[in-house]
Amino acid sequence: MIAALEHFAPHHQELRTRLIRCFLAIGICTAVAYLFIDHIAAFCMRPLFLAYPPLAHLVYTRLTEAFISYIKLSLLTGILASSPFILYQVWMFVAPGLLDNEKRIARRVVFWATMLFAGGALFAFFVVLPRTLHFFMSYAGPGLEPMPKLGLYLTFVARMVMAFGIAFEIPFLMVMATRTGLVRADHFRSKRKYFYMVIVGLSFLLAAGDITATVLLSLPLFGLYEAGIIAGRVFAGQGRTDEAESP
Repeated sequence: MIAALEHFAPHHQELRTRLIRCFLAIGICTAVAYLFIDHIAAFCMRPLFLAYPPLAHLVYTRLTEAFISYIKLSLLTGILASSPFILYQVWMFVAPGLLDNEKRIARRVVFWATMLFAGGALFAFFVVLPRTLHFFMSYAGPGLEPMPKLGLYLTFVARMVMAFGIAFEIPFLMVMATRTGLVRADHFRSKRKYFYMVIVGLSFLLAAGDITATVLLSLPLFGLYEAGIIAGRVFAGQGRTDEAESP
């Protein structure tokens, strides 16, 4: 037991060091983001003001709401800004124990997962969010004045961006499930209609019942699902070729 602990001690120390570096990076990036929080918040609020030009400002009804909302936004910005450094620390901790082939696979996994998440987040903010806000603000009129709260609005934006970012990981997850043998290569094609119903249901929930947002989320997810099916076939074929060539 003592020998095992002594063997694990260097790895434990390295893990501790890299975790400390990750938290420091998040803290530094969060602090820097807070220095520019007015510009970051204005950037996040811009789609709302464009969707309804008569709206000049947001409101907050609790004394601590603006402060807490800005802290949350700074923290989220800090995490996103420090994510490359965090991924690098994770890679440096894991890489020494991987074979060359496993390192290549890991690099591809990290690259495509990051690109898909970033693509989903950008699609949400620049495409879906403006149209969704335009729909919600269309109810405003002479007898109904909108007074969006700062905290609730920033939470709405963050949830939508995160939801789309995670949703865009669908092809990646499908390929991984196929390559690891969890499902057959034709599983997602044969069960397409059931997955489509699940996608519509999840999109409806993520869009908080808004039909416009549901359609805007469902359509790209359908395309991503079909892309996942095609990618699964391609990578499954490559896997069989590699197995046939291996001695």
